[in-house]
Amino acid sequence: MNTIQFAAAMRRGAACTVLALASMATPALAQTAGSATTSTSTDDTATESEQQIVVTGSLLRRTDTETPSPVSVLTAESLQKAGISTVADAIRSVSADSAGSIGTGFQTGFSAGGSAVSLRGLGVSSTLVLVDGLRSTNFPINDDGHNAYVDLNSLPFSLVERVEVLKDGASSTYGADAIGGVVNLILKKQFTGVAGTVEGGVAGRGDAGHRRADLTVGLGDYAEKGFNFYLNGEYQWDGRVSSNSRGFPYNTQDLSSIGGNDNNSADSSLTTNVPTAYVGRVRQNDLNNPLSGATGAPQTAQYTALGLANCTRGTFTVSTGTGCKYDLTDMYRQLQPLQERYALNGRLSVRVSDDIEGYLTGSYSRSYVSIKGIPAAIRQTQPFGANPLLASSNPGIVLPVYICAAGINCATDPNRRLNPNNPYAAAYAADPANGAARIYYLFSDIPAGSDRTNEVYRFSAGLNGKLSDNWNWRVEGVWARDNLTLVQHGLLNIAALSRTINTGAYNFVNPQLNSRATLDALAPDKRTPSHSLMYGADASVAGTLAQLPGGPLQLAFGGQIRHEMLENNNQNAALDTYGLTTASAFGSHTVSAAFAELDAPILESLDVNVSGRYDHYSEGFSHFSPKVGVKFTPVRELALRGTYSQGFRAPTFAESGPRSQYAGFVTTTPPGAFCALHGGSANGTGACVSGGNPYNLQYSLGRGVAGNPDLKPEKSRSFTAGMIFQPTRWFSLTADYYNVKKSDLIVAGPLVSQAVAAYYSQTNLVAAQSAVAAVGPGYSVNLVDGADPLFPNALPRVLIINVPYVNANYALTSGIDVSATAKLDLSDSVRFTSKIEVTHVIQYDLHVSNGVQKYAGTLGPYDLSSGNGTPNWRGNWQNTLDVGKVAVSLTTYYVGRIKEVSTDQQGGPPGAPYTTDCTANLYKVPSSAPGYEAFCYVRPFINNDMNITISPNENFQFWLNVKNLFDVRAPIAPAAYASAPNFLTTWHYAGLIGRQFRAGASFKF
Repeated sequence: MNTIQFAAAMRRGAACTVLALASMATPALAQTAGSATTSTSTDDTATESEQQIVVTGSLLRRTDTETPSPVSVLTAESLQKAGISTVADAIRSVSADSAGSIGTGFQTGFSAGGSAVSLRGLGVSSTLVLVDGLRSTNFPINDDGHNAYVDLNSLPFSLVERVEVLKDGASSTYGADAIGGVVNLILKKQFTGVAGTVEGGVAGRGDAGHRRADLTVGLGDYAEKGFNFYLNGEYQWDGRVSSNSRGFPYNTQDLSSIGGNDNNSADSSLTTNVPTAYVGRVRQNDLNNPLSGATGAPQTAQYTALGLANCTRGTFTVSTGTGCKYDLTDMYRQLQPLQERYALNGRLSVRVSDDIEGYLTGSYSRSYVSIKGIPAAIRQTQPFGANPLLASSNPGIVLPVYICAAGINCATDPNRRLNPNNPYAAAYAADPANGAARIYYLFSDIPAGSDRTNEVYRFSAGLNGKLSDNWNWRVEGVWARDNLTLVQHGLLNIAALSRTINTGAYNFVNPQLNSRATLDALAPDKRTPSHSLMYGADASVAGTLAQLPGGPLQLAFGGQIRHEMLENNNQNAALDTYGLTTASAFGSHTVSAAFAELDAPILESLDVNVSGRYDHYSEGFSHFSPKVGVKFTPVRELALRGTYSQGFRAPTFAESGPRSQYAGFVTTTPPGAFCALHGGSANGTGACVSGGNPYNLQYSLGRGVAGNPDLKPEKSRSFTAGMIFQPTRWFSLTADYYNVKKSDLIVAGPLVSQAVAAYYSQTNLVAAQSAVAAVGPGYSVNLVDGADPLFPNALPRVLIINVPYVNANYALTSGIDVSATAKLDLSDSVRFTSKIEVTHVIQYDLHVSNGVQKYAGTLGPYDLSSGNGTPNWRGNWQNTLDVGKVAVSLTTYYVGRIKEVSTDQQGGPPGAPYTTDCTANLYKVPSSAPGYEAFCYVRPFINNDMNITISPNENFQFWLNVKNLFDVRAPIAPAAYASAPNFLTTWHYAGLIGRQFRAGASFKF
């Protein structure tokens, strides 16, 4: 898409509005107007323009907020007009947020329930989040098992005065992690009086309930009395939205009705785990162990369905028997979890003397997220790191002929009885070894999901004063702790499952008859606490050295020391639960740093800024980060600016801790050659045609990784070049080019695609294991699937491949940010304001040993976070018409077309070059071969939010907000993760929930 097409798309999105905005704008404004939440110009009043402030990315106070680095400002007013009510939604609305961004709607990742920003698409661990210029502690669970970030859900919203987003490297000021940029929440410093807000809402379909309230009470006139103290409390609740409630295509993996693939095997296969138990007779090798069923096809020609009369969705018949139709996504998945947040915040500001000021802040926040999922299946692999004999899928779990109260040695127990769940028991009473029933089943009577409670305590304090008329000093300290409690529901205890089967305690024929005690014993809740901790102190001195022709020559210097610690406990340390992660991360270190900044306005038209920082980590490594910025203003209406900087990202504790480990999973489709061994076939391009065998469908492939203490920091080089253009008082425009290179990337198994390809290039397991090991040091087969019941002698699917953490490769991304603001006073009581912000990603390339993986405009990097890719166009546009006491705003959001390919899922040379052609479509429909153009693109998404605000007087304000005004549906994305089928939660969430109505009121006295 070119710039003209993008502008046309944005105009189409904003055209259908109750405002006649377009007719009020000049032709120039119609093409450059409006950003949803970004302010690019200073306020009009002289008082505010002359006020000195510290802009994010600098240590020095200044009156000119347009620095050499591009900074976007999200004001509380523009956020309110956009109908935004959380810090997460505010920050993630910035167009520079890209690949790896985490929304609360992504519910199946490592950090499900958290929310994070990924500026420039460089990952959440390469974006630094600050509160009033100070760090906070990270979320205890790492995204993708290793990326650290601050949970945006834990940050207060009602106290936000503005949010500054520095879209440039800033390690020279803040140290590690500020490679993609910095997000700095600026909270209210003083407040006097009483203020509050109430808001409620619901989606047009009757769900997605929303409630929000906050109250702030403050006393003490700081200017007159020298002190101010305020307390603030806020609460928000958002209800669930089920996949079923939104219907096709968001509630199924069967797209055959629109020419796609049918990836729902639950309505056509008797070897899929569903709420109706399917059994076939096999041999039991150990009569005391239900996990010892024989491999291979069952000895019965057909499977038997237990409780077939209970089918509520109809039945199907295949050559191996008759079963019940199910669609597990429709029955159990949800689009939005239940969320509840509340927080308490306070601040005391004191003038200690004429030259010294101080403050003390304290905050507590609690974020609760409740997620529902698909119930546990009876056939599962063993936990990562456990004995393979614990797998219930290989050789396969069975129902024995005999059961007994003791649960052991039932075949010889004098009180034994025939198993009522086993239809072959009576016929094989004399031969129990050959009468076992292999079972496929889903425990639908045991609700599955997780509850995540995240509590953050944070305190900060500071003193600042004057050394002289020209020199100031500042000392600040911060302490923060994040306590996360994770409770998993519905996961099967391995020992309890075997005991329940051997005692016959569970009724597989009529599950509704099972007692709560039986269900609780079979799947007890798993509660895991984890926490992170950060505390530190900063001290700095800043002042004027001399007067230059353009203004004061300013210098700032200082130091910092901070301590960070993480204890992310293993949820499955005892290896006693199926389907529960064993990921863990531990570590602590102390960081000491020294930094300085020099600002030299050499001429009235030329300003040069130089800064640098040296960081030393107690692990033994150090790094120096320099930066230089230049701003040239040849005429008052035009300024040119540019920066060059170097930065770094320190290894996270998950990456470098010797006790850290994790196994991550991505959706994978076996190649055609493998499918041909399992009753399917390979088409002309080598893609899989399943042939009706569910063993050939998409599945989750894991990578097992352990921490590497020898890792080096990632390093970055970035530069920006841009302009600020303000030809009139009512219009301003900024345009900035960015280019970032990140090298020595910390990656988990950069050759994993080659390892997968090597495994599937073989036809027997021994050869496949050797082929993977030959890929390189640290690569090996950890776990394979149970044998295919229909083709037991064929190569099994690989489930987990061990891969190493290494420093390898480099990434290069570049693009353009454009923003503009127009303010037109149409009369004394009518003002039209239009703001636009657009980011175009020109390139996002990962340079690997055997080529270049290109991600811009595709679903790459697919292994990162939710696998939602890198849209090469993002933008937002806010138009507001103020008429007296009424303000009407329309905010338009745009996400460009995304190609459903990802080069990080390709093996690359020498087998085949990396390609972004549709032939590499992640969602291949056999009928569209050889080009695979079907479903190759996710169409652009345009969403509009409208807000009407009425301010009858200075004390009260009322508003009505309609989100997704035109009820636009999310574009279909069949290559999305199977856990979020056919949609991209990061970019199209509003189209999943649909139109929402919210109304609220605020007061201030």
